[in-house]
Amino acid sequence: MLRGLGHEVMLVPPQYIKPYVKRGKNDKIDAEAICEAMSRPSMRFVPVKTAEQQATLTMLGVRDLLVKQRTMLINAIRGHAAEFGLTVAKGPRQVNELLQRLASEEDVPALAREMVGVLASQLDGLDIKLRTIEKRLMAWHRQDQTSQCLATIPGIGPIAGVSFALKVPDAKAFRSGRRFASWLGITPREDSTAGRQKLGRISRAGDEDLRRLLVIGATAVIRAAKPTAAHGLQFRDERSASPARCRS
Repeated sequence: MLRGLGHEVMLVPPQYIKPYVKRGKNDKIDAEAICEAMSRPSMRFVPVKTAEQQATLTMLGVRDLLVKQRTMLINAIRGHAAEFGLTVAKGPRQVNELLQRLASEEDVPALAREMVGVLASQLDGLDIKLRTIEKRLMAWHRQDQTSQCLATIPGIGPIAGVSFALKVPDAKAFRSGRRFASWLGITPREDSTAGRQKLGRISRAGDEDLRRLLVIGATAVIRAAKPTAAHGLQFRDERSASPARCRS
């Protein structure tokens, strides 16, 4: 809206403005702190997203919420079935087997089977909604060059590619991969003084969802690795030997 009126929009993270607040809090003090922070030559800004990018991010947020609800339903079904001695292997794909066993088990009271059926009906509805959203995300992924390029990296799939392409619209804002890692919060927290360097755990100061996707992707790559006698770990990559290079 502001851009449509001819203004240049600059977004500053609130945590970067807080150090310039002298004392108290009101509109005048906040405005003074914002002006002081904006005047710093080393100030970093948040990339401004378009309305279309924000809408696609809404799909990612809704998908994450539906996945959490599906996990809660699956855990509830497993818990109720375990009270009657029915268990299956871990994984969402094993729930159908558990429901079939529960429906055919005569020792389980009819009321318990009915209540678990209520949860199962909600689970079916969530699966339909998730498939619909994932189809739309895949369609967006196929038409976005940056997302497709990111998906050629081992451990990065379409969901991670779409997430990084939307939440990091301008990669040129980072001078190096180290700065990007620091922005994500996966670099050690530093508490150094008087020439003595002291590094702690990762700062976790960046986007939590992007860090989670990176951890999941790295874990998948490590699991796909096979040990070799000469080189330690050898990673299997079934993609093309010469993937397309990302263009800034």
